[in-house]
Amino acid sequence: MSEGTTRLYRERIYGRYVEAACAEVAPATIGGLAPRLPYLRRLVREHFPQRTDAAILDLGCGHGALIHVARALGYTNIGGVDGSPSQVEASRRLGIEGVRYGDMFEVLRALPPASLDAAVSFDVLEHLDRDEIIAFTDEVARVLKQGGRWIVHVPNGASPFAGAALYSDLTHELAFTAESMTQLALSSGFRSVAFAEDEPVAHGAKSWLRLLAWRAIRACLRFYLRAETGAVAHPVLTQNFLAVLIR
Repeated sequence: MSEGTTRLYRERIYGRYVEAACAEVAPATIGGLAPRLPYLRRLVREHFPQRTDAAILDLGCGHGALIHVARALGYTNIGGVDGSPSQVEASRRLGIEGVRYGDMFEVLRALPPASLDAAVSFDVLEHLDRDEIIAFTDEVARVLKQGGRWIVHVPNGASPFAGAALYSDLTHELAFTAESMTQLALSSGFRSVAFAEDEPVAHGAKSWLRLLAWRAIRACLRFYLRAETGAVAHPVLTQNFLAVLIR
């Protein structure tokens, strides 16, 4: 695939990323974020640095939903960059500050070494090819402080419905597994990586039922894998997963 072809499809899709989506990408009002709030709050509470003044950069932040939630939970030094003009415009419409338009690579290269406590790439790496992922990972590792963390959310190639996440977007290049993400992390100077499934967040009767149903289905899937391989498996099975890479 030539560089020109890569630019063409990315420019076309990202230029109207909000308008061209089959499902809602950015809500019309800030109240439209409500369905995502329980998950994003859990993400911040469980995986962000404890210090609320930690320097955090959301790379590929979209319209800034995670920035909005983090600020509501007391984080004062978080901002984001996104390469889609329509996503940045949506953030302005929603009144979410700290979202700027730009190229993630250029923004990272302009930062001094060891200047961030944490970086976030939520639904970003799957849009890059393998060489771009290596270059991007090297830059993130460079700007993170020792002990800093990179919080990554990606499609899960080990999910029974991996194709639904991978092929839901024309700009997706690949999916990941816990094994391939560990390869990326440990070969790039990160000292550890931990994983979390995207299981439902219980915050009411309906979500509790979803959570219980998912855990029952997950137990059946683990039994299937145990029967096939004979090994005790602790797989990551949700369509997407969260990885936290520690520098």
